[in-house]
Amino acid sequence: MYERIGNCPICGSDQFTNLMICQDYTVTQESFAIVECKKCRFKLTNPRPTQENAGRYYQSEAYISHSNTTRGIVNQLYHFARKFTLQKKLKLINSLGSEKKRLLDVGCGTGTFLEVCQKSGWNVNGTEPDAKARGLAHTRVKSQVEENLLSAFPGETFETITLWHVLEHIHQLDESVKKLKKLLTSNGTLLVAVPNCESYDAKLYREKWAAYDVPRHLYHFSPDTVRALFLKHRLIIQKIIPMELDAYYISLLSSRYRDGKTDYWQAFRNGRASNQWAEENGNNYSSLIYLIKSKA
Repeated sequence: MYERIGNCPICGSDQFTNLMICQDYTVTQESFAIVECKKCRFKLTNPRPTQENAGRYYQSEAYISHSNTTRGIVNQLYHFARKFTLQKKLKLINSLGSEKKRLLDVGCGTGTFLEVCQKSGWNVNGTEPDAKARGLAHTRVKSQVEENLLSAFPGETFETITLWHVLEHIHQLDESVKKLKKLLTSNGTLLVAVPNCESYDAKLYREKWAAYDVPRHLYHFSPDTVRALFLKHRLIIQKIIPMELDAYYISLLSSRYRDGKTDYWQAFRNGRASNQWAEENGNNYSSLIYLIKSKA
């Protein structure tokens, strides 16, 4: 049911330091270790569920990207914020100047982003390993939504490929980045959004930081480790864009994990403090979008 990673997926080192023990607050309440590579400082959940057994950690109505639940104030806030962020994401990809407007959304969940893009004139496809979410996505957009990225869309290319909080979930990290590069047109753009474990809120909440989200999150990225991973595959970061609303949502969840209840006012203050700190400390926001291109 579990597997131990012997070598760092980025640099190959077999030397790790134990950092902390985190709890799965969403589904099972089990505990998992986060370790750090001694050489490149990449953080990962280790040991972790095997790919074949990972599905049970997503089987909960509380896992919102698969269920679309609106129960509870925090989930309602998530949906309210998502309407705003979907339009921001659409504006971002429209600004890239894609001619054919061909988009692949990896880990598309229930297809909300695909639907918004399709209505804006994009030709959309997706991948989603969860059968229920994949079915909902296909119903929404009536276009091809595949189960497995590594075997999907052979011989095809896309001008824009997006992974919205997906890369941290992928077991076969190296193989998937290679596939993404193969699917990307020579002048295309890969957009990758991941939580930032160097953010103020990550340091504040430590093992209670909701964006560790073990064991669903297999990796815990910083700007340096994202850069190192993609440079390994001759892909370069062209631009980094903050996701400022994430600090508030993550602080809401983290305060509940830490204190046993949600202190909305304190969580708001911590989210604002995180964004202010990030502005003064190297763009280290709670979550970041990386615009990535193939290296010439």
